[in-house]
Amino acid sequence: MAPTAVKSDVDVPEATPWRDVMRRVATDIAAPNAAVADQTASFPTRTFDALRHDGMLGLMVPKSLGGQELGLRSIADLCAILAGACGASGMIYAMHQIKLSSLVAHGMDTDYHRALMRDVATKQLLIASSTTEAGIGGDMRVSNCAIETAGDRVSLTKQATVLSYATEADIIMATARRNPASAGSDQVLIALRRDDYQLERIAEWNTLGMRGTCSEGFVLTVTAGADQIFPKPFHEIAVQSMLATAHVLWASVWFGIAADALSRAHASVRATARRMPSDFAGPLPGATRLAEATAKLQTFKSTLIAHIERFEAAKRDEDDLSSNSFTVEMNNLKIMASTMAVDVVREALMVTGIAGYRNDGAFSVGRHLRDVLSAPLMVANDRILANTAGLVVASRFDPGLE
Repeated sequence: MAPTAVKSDVDVPEATPWRDVMRRVATDIAAPNAAVADQTASFPTRTFDALRHDGMLGLMVPKSLGGQELGLRSIADLCAILAGACGASGMIYAMHQIKLSSLVAHGMDTDYHRALMRDVATKQLLIASSTTEAGIGGDMRVSNCAIETAGDRVSLTKQATVLSYATEADIIMATARRNPASAGSDQVLIALRRDDYQLERIAEWNTLGMRGTCSEGFVLTVTAGADQIFPKPFHEIAVQSMLATAHVLWASVWFGIAADALSRAHASVRATARRMPSDFAGPLPGATRLAEATAKLQTFKSTLIAHIERFEAAKRDEDDLSSNSFTVEMNNLKIMASTMAVDVVREALMVTGIAGYRNDGAFSVGRHLRDVLSAPLMVANDRILANTAGLVVASRFDPGLE
């Protein structure tokens, strides 16, 4: 489906309170349509039409190319707000921003990628990612498919087992081996416009949660220009921007889901308090669990903010950015965030009781729980822990607080 027509000169004042814009989209559009996206496993079209209309897809693009040059913390906040209204919408927005961050961080030196950034900002184009593939066991740092080169043109055929919102995207950024003779880990990243590829659906998306992400399987067939390949090897792009940004923005989505679930639990306890007799002197039902869950969410928030600040500091030192210790820290964020988010939503369910277990009503947290259960699985925590283990053994442990 083609995106809603948008003026090529999205005119938004520089002082626009982007947080307020996202809150309006989340409250007025994403939240009322979240149940439909979930029940029908359909792309949240109305939400993304609104985001396009309000110029929300190109905020990270440099101002020199028509964007707003928003920093990671601001983008993380926007992801959390949207995810609180609709987890699938928040995740799609986060995945778009993750790929856009790689484009911004590694595409400024090439004409093709600068032009692509300008179009993302002015035409509000949606970016999808193709990093998973059949036969690699979920390891995005290895590819089976390979780029074939003929002059200044390249071709590629990829068995993309999971390709989120592929038919709705305007751009797909895909990984592949540099050439047929390359090792599986010698990868490149290529940015593709719609005219560069064809999609053949090979797997449906019928899942417990995150249903609106439409993460179906496709055969991706590509014919494109050689200049569409990023100059840097993919392993450098992954280490220096993509993985850390992914862990931060995924964590922001899970935080938004958990925060909204906890907000419903809080409203449930307050509603119970209003119904209690005026002379009731016992412990308020659910209040203790609510306090424990609130403490967990506050710890989650503090940890997430600290990791965003850590990433911003590392960007000023390429050696630090590429270090084992930085990778370990960002991996640990993913493990912590995906675990704690599930814990908070589960506690919210215990507080709300049967009202939260229902799929209707103001206190329902069923969709929240189903969506957040995806967190430990993308990328699987066991895989991340296994990769982190080797880095920990090879690194020096720092017991200081500085």
